[in-house]
Amino acid sequence: MKTKSLIYFIVGLALILTGCSCENNDVQESDIQATTLKAGATQINGIGYYAEETDCDYTAAGADFALGMSGDLEGCLYVFVEDYGCTPSGIYLESGTEIFTGYYKGEYGTFVTTYKFEAKYEGCSEDGFFLGAEIFGRCQHPVVKGSGTGVFEGVTGRINFVDDVVTMEFPYKGHLKY
Repeated sequence: MKTKSLIYFIVGLALILTGCSCENNDVQESDIQATTLKAGATQINGIGYYAEETDCDYTAAGADFALGMSGDLEGCLYVFVEDYGCTPSGIYLESGTEIFTGYYKGEYGTFVTTYKFEAKYEGCSEDGFFLGAEIFGRCQHPVVKGSGTGVFEGVTGRINFVDDVVTMEFPYKGHLKY
């Protein structure tokens, strides 16, 4: 019995030491990533919200709708839905492109993103569009390389939104890299 316990102890210790060795590599790798982010990317955050057409004339822009943006990005995010549908489990998926026009640190510019949105709604229609109220949602918006103008010339990065379904505001966080 004691021999069996000793073997389990030695095997467990070996696993722990091996695991610690891997964790140190993971920590070092994440430190390198954090240093790269600090050295070359700027953190941004703020709030998005459904914009009134008088604030962001999305019809004239040919967009499906627009989000007003406040915080680090001040302006309009024009949304062009390209594909949508519901999974058998009722998750709504949408993708497309967007054009941001507005200000960053008081300077004007534009950039283009692609986006992927996923959410749970009360239901889905037969054509795959959502029905009812949103239960939860989030989306990712990578900036298209080379699309920036003005203050955003040469920018890359990504913006992430998580929907607040109570307030119908869309807090965003992300990073821009020049």
